Amino acid sequence: MNPRGLFQDFNPSKFLIYASLLLFSVLLPLRLDGIIQWSYWAVFAPIWLWKLLVIAGASVGAAVWARNPRYRTEGEACVEFKAMLIAVAIHLLLLMFEVLVCDRVERGTHFWLLVFMPLFFVSPVSVAACVWGFRHDRSLELEILCSVNILQFIFIALRLDRIIHWPWLVVFVPLWILMSFLCLVVLYYIVWSLLFLRSLDVVAEQRRTHVTMAVSWITIVVPLLTFEVLLVHRLDGHNTFSYISIFVPLWLSLITLMATTFRRKGGNHWWFGIRRDFCQFLLEIFPFLREYGNISYDLHHEESEDAEETSVPDAPKIAPMFGKKARVVITQSPGKYVPPPPKLNIDMPD
Repeated sequence: MNPRGLFQDFNPSKFLIYASLLLFSVLLPLRLDGIIQWSYWAVFAPIWLWKLLVIAGASVGAAVWARNPRYRTEGEACVEFKAMLIAVAIHLLLLMFEVLVCDRVERGTHFWLLVFMPLFFVSPVSVAACVWGFRHDRSLELEILCSVNILQFIFIALRLDRIIHWPWLVVFVPLWILMSFLCLVVLYYIVWSLLFLRSLDVVAEQRRTHVTMAVSWITIVVPLLTFEVLLVHRLDGHNTFSYISIFVPLWLSLITLMATTFRRKGGNHWWFGIRRDFCQFLLEIFPFLREYGNISYDLHHEESEDAEETSVPDAPKIAPMFGKKARVVITQSPGKYVPPPPKLNIDMPD
């Protein structure tokens, strides 16, 4: 176990998004099945929390940017600050859409085309953000999803207003095209992982990485596709499954995405004006966590030929990461007498 390797690439922004979507995807089917009778404003509470943190983080980051001009010369500070502003603009448009959805569901006084209007605006903004992100080598996910789904947004709005009377299977044709591309990505990773497993010239670490990527993509895409197929059949009246059973595959995909955030590099350092990795910022606030981050444990189990003899376990390896003093004590195990080794006091360099 190595806490440093687990959290050094942690992406808190993506973890927040996936956690909010997971909680929302739990509350929504409960409301649709009538198990809870909450207002949709309460069902959307995880989405409101997500957007509130985005707005608060951008506001604090903008205040730190305005009050400290010297920070603007640190590496790619200007690029990251502009990326934060673009992300806030997209999130504000999404927030407007979500507010209109709740108002339309609760009162039902306006057309769905009006509700989807913010999404019609977010698509060209996302296209411009993608162009800017490719030029500055920025990671893009939400922007790509919003930019390629403009036709899907139009079809759903027209179908909900009964301007078109297509079955939902046809309405979701743009989504099937996108999912077919993701299936090709899954097939790509599966083939490469099999080739790396059969190759003798590839080190074990590379094999493990490709197998992990293949398993992750399978666990994300296959349940997501299953959820979409079940939902479309439910909307067309071809099955009578409960919404909870339909949303179960989606939960599996979101949980997998949350797990991948611990190995996803990136994240904008200007959220809340942190200007450093989230792990380092957290360790500065809670210094006692450094004791756990300093030590990585290497456990070895060996079968002894003599049942009465017990071996002394290997000493834990010390990872000098945070400049703290670590104390390692090797204790004697019961069984055959072994002279007690001395205690080790190790001063770790800053």
